Amino acid sequence: MALTCADTSATSLSDTQRRPLLSTDPCRIKGGGKEKAAERPHATIEQVLQLAELMGPRWQLMVFVAAFMALRPEEQAELRRRDVDLDKGIVWIRRAAPELCTGERAVGDPKSDAGKRALRIPTELLPEFERHLRWYAQDGEDGLLFVGERGAPFRRSTFGRKWRKARAKLGMDGFRFYDLRHTGNVLAANTGASLRDLMAFMGHNSPRAALIYQHSTEEQQTKISNGISAAVVDIRSARRKRTTGDREAHETLWEEAE
Repeated sequence: MALTCADTSATSLSDTQRRPLLSTDPCRIKGGGKEKAAERPHATIEQVLQLAELMGPRWQLMVFVAAFMALRPEEQAELRRRDVDLDKGIVWIRRAAPELCTGERAVGDPKSDAGKRALRIPTELLPEFERHLRWYAQDGEDGLLFVGERGAPFRRSTFGRKWRKARAKLGMDGFRFYDLRHTGNVLAANTGASLRDLMAFMGHNSPRAALIYQHSTEEQQTKISNGISAAVVDIRSARRKRTTGDREAHETLWEEAE
């Protein structure tokens, strides 16, 4: 009995349904379903202080805020005078302004809901904020905190050139400005803060839905900022002692020479 085209198609379809075409998926890549981000480097407090000095007075607060308060670059770009409360020692992060490839500022909300937050300023940084507000921030309550020498919002390209020169002098090639935020997260973790308080400090949403409804206490935020401030004070005190010792030794040599 001869088979018609319809019979042949039905037979072929039946065979295909019963038998897989391939025993394995050719598109599967071993380990391809796993995500594992490379561990980013973090700086020491000494390196942060050196980077700040090399960046110069106008930009050193940006370095400190990134490293000791863990703000994202786009969050710093939209900080304004009204966001800084020196009396209470608080910085409010309300907006962000990432720079697009076109050079335009895309002003909007922070990266996540948790990105809107109030952070304690480490007491060691209060004089830095006062100085910056007096000398470099735009005028007016709505004035930007960080602007270029001509008073316009800072540009990633201009800032990037200075940053690359500074890190190169310290042998830190490849260390990104964003890695200072990682540095701040490490410093905060080292204070012994809980996961919940660390996430509030970093401005991260928790992967666990229950933690969304738990709020960091003001006491814990103060503890984090005080812990970081104390660590910075220790390093700065050691640097001053070294400088004083070197100067005294130099003066002694001159006196002996005379």
